[in-house]
Amino acid sequence: MDVCLSYSYNMDDEIAKFIKRVNPPRVVIDNEVCKDVTVIKVDSANKHGILLEVVQVLTELNLTIKKAYISSDGGWFMDVFNVTDQEGNKVTDDIVLEYIRTSLGPDESSCFSPSMRSSIGVKQSVDFTVIELTGTDRPGLLSELCAVLMDLQCNVVNAEIWTHRAKAAAVLQVTDEETCSAITDPERLSKIRKLLGYVLTGGCSGRRFREPKITVSSALNETYTDRKLHQLMFADRDYDEWENNVDDEDKCGRVIPDVDVSNLHDLDYSIVMIKCKDRPKLLFDTVFTLTDMKYVVSHASIDAEGPEAYQEYYIRHTDGSPVKSEAERQRVIKCLKAAIQRRVSEGLKLELCTSDRVGLLSDVTRIFRENSLTVTRAEVKTKGDKALNTFYVRDASGYQVDAKTIESIRQVIGQTILQVKGGNTDAKPSPQDSPTGFLFGVFKSRSFVNFGLIRS
Repeated sequence: MDVCLSYSYNMDDEIAKFIKRVNPPRVVIDNEVCKDVTVIKVDSANKHGILLEVVQVLTELNLTIKKAYISSDGGWFMDVFNVTDQEGNKVTDDIVLEYIRTSLGPDESSCFSPSMRSSIGVKQSVDFTVIELTGTDRPGLLSELCAVLMDLQCNVVNAEIWTHRAKAAAVLQVTDEETCSAITDPERLSKIRKLLGYVLTGGCSGRRFREPKITVSSALNETYTDRKLHQLMFADRDYDEWENNVDDEDKCGRVIPDVDVSNLHDLDYSIVMIKCKDRPKLLFDTVFTLTDMKYVVSHASIDAEGPEAYQEYYIRHTDGSPVKSEAERQRVIKCLKAAIQRRVSEGLKLELCTSDRVGLLSDVTRIFRENSLTVTRAEVKTKGDKALNTFYVRDASGYQVDAKTIESIRQVIGQTILQVKGGNTDAKPSPQDSPTGFLFGVFKSRSFVNFGLIRS
């Protein structure tokens, strides 16, 4: 049996390689056809997850997708993306353009070459320990976790932290303070796991909590951090909170995205329609969620040229069927709403840039906690000897962050080191309501039927 399975797997792999050789992917980048955007066209043999791969490449480069048209019904995949850089200009950097061609084109051997990725800021894994955490969110938790890691002589190299509906998830890359390499000693890893678990429970052994995961990696970590954060939140069932929420705003004052799912019975498709405020990585979040839930996007139309984004997906389950029941329909809606809201940056944005040192993150988060600020989202990066950190903070009581408090914090940390970059207009904190998101502290259908693109 094992021999047969191995033979079948190898044959499938060889067939896929043969199809790719006969019909190699074709990437066309056009900076002439449109005045304000770069047009990227991708044609290739179709396979499950290919749309996510393409969107991830564009997302890694911090490109803004203004419009997209996707058709992947049958054996061929055809995409058109209108993109700009972070400043809203056409993409003209030759290194970035070549990276797109190489990553999405036929040359697999250089698809993710280290030299190419490092030159444009896409991180390769180094020798570090990966810590994955999920738990109940509360004020001051991030500060406590960082303090524990510092006491255990762990240096946080990179980290991303999300909070959503009283739940928190984090992926941290840490090294040994002395050797600057991964921590491999089983006893030490067990101690880290135990103490972090104790912090997640708030010191109450009787409280139910999810034990943090700890893995050691010295090779390329193939799991995209954003994917892992979505999966951690999904596993913690943060989407369940949407079931009884029928208002236009959640308890933190954030506008709930408009999501609807209906069936196109004649053609055995389900149509997913999304309308919400546009933001970076929105397309990645929705495409990943659908893919991770085992749906295939056969056709899609994306419009994010204004302040709002409109997304329309024609989907089937991987078994070829549309959404089969009302319960499944509601689950898709809830999961998409949760995926969109997880990355909504609630609070005042602070950027920190300074020389990196052991304990920096612990000191900064402690100062936030001592000034009654709670972090709702954070991104920690280390580039060379520089620490580049972004924090979104709110007052722990639910009031807007006081300008005097921020100025006081900047005087302690350094006014040139900590910069205020503005808040998020989605958040409307009310003095009467405590925020539920503490950190660790319609689309008018452009029917594809009319375009003749859908096949039953």
